[in-house]
Amino acid sequence: MKITKLAKGISLKRPLERGNEEQLQVVREVLDSVRANGDIAVRTYTEKWDGFVPGNLRVTQAEIEAGAKALDAQLYADLKEAADNIRLYHEQQKRTGYRLDLANGSWLGQRITALDAVGLYVPGGTAAYPSSVLMNVVPAQVAGVERIVITSPANRDGKLPDGVLAAAHILGVQEVYKIGGAQAIAALAYGTETIAAVDKITGPGNIFVALAKREVFGEVAIDMIAGPSEIAVLADETAYADEVAADLLSQAEHDRMACAILVTTSEKLAEQVAAEVEKQLSTLPREELARASIDNFGAIYVAETMSDAVEAINTLAPEHLEILTKNAEAVAEQVRHAGGIFIGRYSSEPVGDYFAGTNHVLPTNSTARFASGLNVDDFIKKSSVVYYSEKTWAENAPKIARLARMEGLEGHARAVESRGWEKE
Repeated sequence: MKITKLAKGISLKRPLERGNEEQLQVVREVLDSVRANGDIAVRTYTEKWDGFVPGNLRVTQAEIEAGAKALDAQLYADLKEAADNIRLYHEQQKRTGYRLDLANGSWLGQRITALDAVGLYVPGGTAAYPSSVLMNVVPAQVAGVERIVITSPANRDGKLPDGVLAAAHILGVQEVYKIGGAQAIAALAYGTETIAAVDKITGPGNIFVALAKREVFGEVAIDMIAGPSEIAVLADETAYADEVAADLLSQAEHDRMACAILVTTSEKLAEQVAAEVEKQLSTLPREELARASIDNFGAIYVAETMSDAVEAINTLAPEHLEILTKNAEAVAEQVRHAGGIFIGRYSSEPVGDYFAGTNHVLPTNSTARFASGLNVDDFIKKSSVVYYSEKTWAENAPKIARLARMEGLEGHARAVESRGWEKE
């Protein structure tokens, strides 16, 4: 990894992955085809890209149960405990709405209602992600969503990984489809003969999934446009080089486009981490992916002061941030922009990926400046409620009418003034 002196005000931002025109054209063709031809189009694209001819698009309950039974018993227990941790954490995010009582019997309020139906995309391809099932489903269940749909690309044998099926089994999700890519997003957004449309689509995927989500936004809601994974480690001389290197590689192995950055105040640590990354890469099973990530988007920056280092982190606004410093909690208080913050030596990023309970669907590409990770609020709606009594109306109708006429909206003024006398 290249070691660079951190200059004041340096931007660590990686260019946004927007896809190219060819990819966008493919996505638009898929969306149009699925919208017009439903299941036929979904089957055609599944055969073309996933390499199998789907009999039933929907995974049967027997298949879900078989996958759960096939998983190692200890792994099943671990998944279940992780699900319990995630549920406990997300239960704290529930909202109840409120009512504000005014004079004369009038009141204002906010009503919280869950979305009716959500589609949760679980990535596949280069790896299986049972954890993504947990992270997407649990907050939707906590919010009270009644219909939860999972789509995930199957292997070439037409089966979903046992871990994905086991996670669905643990959470009691019964509507699971073995489709992925842009065709899955289209099916969720528009509906087909087999799959009823949903109100919102969440979950990360490849560039075709990301572009498809962007295209259907407006027809349905989406959580975010998730880019390749990112990790930033903020460290001083107290950090251990082998641990920092391992943490950087934990995200680099996700994708060739993944981003792994160390910002440190210690030149010695920087040199040690660079050597450790190279050493550990040589034994990593996903070495090819991780090496491409490190070569293209990996970096080590040496800052003169911790204040400069924190400023650089806030500029980067990373998806994941580890803080391995003296007084790490105090340093964390200075961080304004990060999707997930992991404080101290024993809070390695994978702790949050799998088990602690926090959500691992997080904003990427510096969008942590304004966006949050997936949470219960993503699966609810907030409706404002107004009740004016006759007396409150009488006191305020002239004011409302004047404001309406100031904006040239006579109809608004008349709507308010039309009340107030007995009608036959």
